[in-house]
Amino acid sequence: MTDLREQLRGLWLPLVTPFRNNELDETSLRRLVRHYAALPVDGLILAATSGEGMSLGMNELERLVAITRAEISASGRYIPICLGLSGASTHKMFDALDETAAWPIDGYLIASPYYIRPSQRGLLRHFTALADHASWPLVLYNIPYRTAVGIDNDTLLKLAEHPNIAGMKDCGANREQSIELLRRRPAGFRVLTGEDAEYHNALVDGADGAILLSAHVETEAFAAVRTMLWEGNQEGAQAQWREVAELTRLLFTEPSPSPAKHWLWSSGLIDSPEVRLPMVEVSTELAATLDREIARRAPPLLRRA
Repeated sequence: MTDLREQLRGLWLPLVTPFRNNELDETSLRRLVRHYAALPVDGLILAATSGEGMSLGMNELERLVAITRAEISASGRYIPICLGLSGASTHKMFDALDETAAWPIDGYLIASPYYIRPSQRGLLRHFTALADHASWPLVLYNIPYRTAVGIDNDTLLKLAEHPNIAGMKDCGANREQSIELLRRRPAGFRVLTGEDAEYHNALVDGADGAILLSAHVETEAFAAVRTMLWEGNQEGAQAQWREVAELTRLLFTEPSPSPAKHWLWSSGLIDSPEVRLPMVEVSTELAATLDREIARRAPPLLRRA
């Protein structure tokens, strides 16, 4: 295992969870992990929003982690894994942390408690209690448009001092707040954007990387944006970003991860575009649009006949 603070940078992929006939599609999962292990991906998030984690039972989560770790190990690389966990009750989250403590992961991605809308003092105590309890480091997930509560910078900065909190996924959709956090954060506290459309801007502002659903597609191009900026090639990074920026709109035209799953299915990487209710597969109109873009971009050997 590795130090998550050192690994939490670059391009992370919030891996979709493939299903078939309402079961975890282990064959497609193995194919996906092998595919991305051969690409410039710096880490994987399992069972978060893009992975439909809230639709997965604990046995499915354990199988998902075990298969992913086994395929990564077989690839000859070490790719860190964070497991997405969500819940509105601190003590129920303790149970989930205990049940997953021995799993082969490197950390957790944990969103704010949804629906309850606790105060900032409540958020501070909630995340502190989880970090104190967890066997693996935490990555905070600030996504107020899903949880109905945002983590303020003052609260984030207090949490950033906790030795078992490695960083955060920033989906606050507030660039001014993000820039202030990047300026004030303590050394070693990692900030990765989760706003696909703001990937380039976030890196320019000083973010350590990104967790991008869109990077399921054109993975190498998304990684190149990061690499060019790190190397000081701003013009090259901007040009590369223009090549993939439209994907960050297209893949969120309808609720995620349905468009991405359709793309991966049409490209031959997964055997079904199935999602679990209340998610539904993409509309006929969007499917046609996606297929046209796939035909323009996808390597011929991957396209589904």
